[in-house]
Amino acid sequence: MKQICFLLVALLLTGCAAVPQPSIPVPEEDASAATTVLPTETEAPDPIQQLLESMTIEQRVGQLFLARCDAGTALRDIPAYHLGGLVLFARDFENQTPDSLRQVLSEYQQAAQTPLLLAVDEEGGTVTRISRYPAFRSQSFPSPRDAFASGGLVQALTNEEEKCQLLKSLGINVNLGPVCDISTDPGGFMYQRSLGQDADTTADFVSGTVRVMNAYSIGSVLKHFPGYGNNADTHTGLAVDSRSLEELEQTDLIPFAAGMEAGCGAVLVSHTIVQALDEEAPASLSPSVHQYLRQTMGYDGVILTDDLSMQAITDRYGSGQAAVLAVQAGNDLLCATDYAVQYEAVLQAVLEGHIDFDALNVSVTRVLKWKQTLGLLG
Repeated sequence: MKQICFLLVALLLTGCAAVPQPSIPVPEEDASAATTVLPTETEAPDPIQQLLESMTIEQRVGQLFLARCDAGTALRDIPAYHLGGLVLFARDFENQTPDSLRQVLSEYQQAAQTPLLLAVDEEGGTVTRISRYPAFRSQSFPSPRDAFASGGLVQALTNEEEKCQLLKSLGINVNLGPVCDISTDPGGFMYQRSLGQDADTTADFVSGTVRVMNAYSIGSVLKHFPGYGNNADTHTGLAVDSRSLEELEQTDLIPFAAGMEAGCGAVLVSHTIVQALDEEAPASLSPSVHQYLRQTMGYDGVILTDDLSMQAITDRYGSGQAAVLAVQAGNDLLCATDYAVQYEAVLQAVLEGHIDFDALNVSVTRVLKWKQTLGLLG
């Protein structure tokens, strides 16, 4: 298997040479030739559009939530809130075996009317939800930084492929990675989780990882847009990035652009206040940041928030208010621990017209298309 991994990674690194195409002569128009009118073919109905139209407003709102559920309430809450997906944490793997976990996740999927995104943070190093347990892997995955230090890009991408194989075998369809951040300060929160290389090398790692994940139909999530840099931990409070947009574009945004070009599944937006784009609002709640991502960078895939229960959000906003602001800013998925309150707040905002119904449909369509790409919708 490791030989297969190495071969796939090698192909991703070297790329495939373009096959020359034969030149096809274009005949000159013959004015005297009779014009043949072909019968119009009936276009096949769009399955995503059909699925969307079959959903109630409540079901559509539920698709916006990537919820952090407890095992004891998941089977009840998945259908009750029509959840789009779940985020699995270490506690979901503790005391489990691969067989028992597969059974649990299968039950989750059976409880859902629309197949779930089942996501996990399996970065390696300090962030391992699965491989920390010997039942799933003999050793925890190393961080990308340590993997690169031991064997360069080949080793880093080989590890990413092994992660995909593990997740696929368990029924998990999204890994919340790769980390695109560039951190140079050992005291920075993201330092150990970053690749530890310059922007171009990080971009190669990110694009290679996305291609590996696509090959296994594991959803990739670029994080933490627009670049965490050397900032403080938003889990515990506010972080402000005062760098210029020019500096961000010359460094931090390069890996994100590479991941988007490689065909990433989603982009996760951080809670850092990035003053070059919005002096007041956290990036996750900022329409300006989302406008930059959509219009300037040309990204049209799924955008999701970092967890809305982090203190950078809860210190300033109420739970329901944060969820509504996140949707209004342009997020398609909300990473939510307090999903019960936030679902009701978003639903009410839609019914009262504070969230545009057409915008809701666009976001749900993006989520459904991602699920289709991952093979979840048949």
